[in-house]
Amino acid sequence: MKEWMGNRYNKREEDFPSLKDYNDYLEEVECMVFDLVDGINVEAIEEKIKRYSHENAEQIMVNRARKAEELTAALAACKAQPAQTDADASSNHGITSGIAYGQAPRPTGMGPQPVPIGGGADHQRYSTEDEALMRLKAERAPRAGGFSLEISKKRAFEEAFASIWV
Repeated sequence: MKEWMGNRYNKREEDFPSLKDYNDYLEEVECMVFDLVDGINVEAIEEKIKRYSHENAEQIMVNRARKAEELTAALAACKAQPAQTDADASSNHGITSGIAYGQAPRPTGMGPQPVPIGGGADHQRYSTEDEALMRLKAERAPRAGGFSLEISKKRAFEEAFASIWV
């Protein structure tokens, strides 16, 4: 699957006559993604995606254009709204506690850390076949979701560097 399913299966709740129809649509898409990740009926699902793309080509393009317009409007709104500076925050009589506009408060300390279930004994139960299957699923999952490893790494770096407090 070369193109992400989200580019094709992009209907919204308002495109359906009822909430049940919309939820059925979402469940169908979710099942297809899980089956693609697990390698179940891959050829049949890819054929179904092609057929859906041909049958709904006009609506897919309309929804893509609508999303592009919404993103453009959101970007314009962000650019039009000036960012709040520390001087502006101090004039608010402590309402924002010195936090710049649009930023979450800085975390303090360490939160509770997850505890491994069952200790290290669970890792010894997996055979090499299970590890190979898990590796195969890990490779298929990003592809079914439309992401590549490079995109994931780039996003992780951008988020990491954006969160550095200077």
